[in-house]
Amino acid sequence: MSDRSPRNRAPQVRPDRVRVVAFQVIRQVTAEAAYANLALNKALREAHLSGRDAAFCTELVHGTLRWQGTYDAFLARSVSRPLADLDPELLDLLRLGTHQLLNMRVDSYAAVNEMVTLTRSELGQKRTGLVNAVLRKISQRSLDQWIATVAPAADSDPIGYLALAEAHPRWVVEAFNRALDRGAAAGQAVAGGVLERLLVADNEPARVSLVVRPGLATVDELVAGGATPARWSPYGAVLEGGGDPGRIEAVATGRAGVQDEGSQLVAIVLASAKVDGDDANWLDLCAGPGGKSALLASLVGDGQLTAVEPLKHRAELVRANLRAIPGNHKVLVGDGTKPTWPAGSFDRVLADVPCSGLGALRRRPEARWRRTPEDVVELRPLQEALLDSAITSVRPGGVVAYVTCSPHPDETRAVVDAVLGRRDDASLEDARPLFPGVPDLGDGPDVQLWPHLHGTDAMYLALIRRS
Repeated sequence: MSDRSPRNRAPQVRPDRVRVVAFQVIRQVTAEAAYANLALNKALREAHLSGRDAAFCTELVHGTLRWQGTYDAFLARSVSRPLADLDPELLDLLRLGTHQLLNMRVDSYAAVNEMVTLTRSELGQKRTGLVNAVLRKISQRSLDQWIATVAPAADSDPIGYLALAEAHPRWVVEAFNRALDRGAAAGQAVAGGVLERLLVADNEPARVSLVVRPGLATVDELVAGGATPARWSPYGAVLEGGGDPGRIEAVATGRAGVQDEGSQLVAIVLASAKVDGDDANWLDLCAGPGGKSALLASLVGDGQLTAVEPLKHRAELVRANLRAIPGNHKVLVGDGTKPTWPAGSFDRVLADVPCSGLGALRRRPEARWRRTPEDVVELRPLQEALLDSAITSVRPGGVVAYVTCSPHPDETRAVVDAVLGRRDDASLEDARPLFPGVPDLGDGPDVQLWPHLHGTDAMYLALIRRS
């Protein structure tokens, strides 16, 4: 009988199911521009992964995507040809293996073996030799040793060193440094270690933050469901250990939701700013997906919130967020830069404008490598047009909150200064007193929140009064 008969063949080793799911999600993100959090949540449900398996899969996906650019620098030293010549799926697999070897508590031998098995299953036997050789090279150094080998010298190029050592594109690190240095001596953020603390915090997974809809639920309900009160938002709480927020009844019924504490604070500031006279008509000019709309609608009391969103599917998300909230609130599908309402129609306006999203990199690990400096340039005219429209839409004496989930200077104060420089009917107000108890708010009058200082997304707010 031939030794190639079925009964004499070695049993085929199956790849680890969790790693298969992680690799497939990473491929969706890199090849199809999927959002990591959405693709991962869907994959975990379909694969019925929970508990430790779900946590392991989450770290495989988010960690690999977060450190992608840094791992590419290491792999470029370990592969005999340019990374651009590798098939994209093979490069993703090598990144996944590198993450296990350098940033997770996975035994080196086991990590390499598992990735070879996964390669055979997903890409075929021909690729296993290269994967085995490259990952063994990677395993010969620790993360710190690889950084010391590949990164620029910290004393001569601190920005370049931090960019590689903390897995951020250089242009992002430069922008963060500019924002941190505002009002201080140039270079202080680098020399004082503040920039490094920000980048380290940016690499920590964000906590699950919850918010109640005032009048419909209380923070005590969230605490009873296992959360702890937020530090500054009177309506917020945090699921310290993570888990499914939907297990809390108030969240499941729409009386509470998931929202970063920084996003809560900027909405609360707009709602609490002093306004004389009528205060019944509020506008959310860029409403999708509707988290801030829901909080504002809960705070407007007997008044009305009008929420505007240009994309129909995102407008439906806004409607879903407002469904549980009493009142005759409106959701309009339209372009906020082309108002269909008369000038001066509203008492308060939120302009949470489209931006690069660089303030939410903890939640969107792939965004740092997906965004480019050109994105910031291209968004600028829209941001200015929306702020201009917001100021025109508010009545004299009313207030506008200009908000971005980005600390990039060209998306924050530069936009505000450009728009106000063309108008003589609006001025900046000091927003800091409206953040009671929140420390480290800078020189004002605008406010920049930071992950390393406040534990929030890097939300920016400028409060503008129409005169």
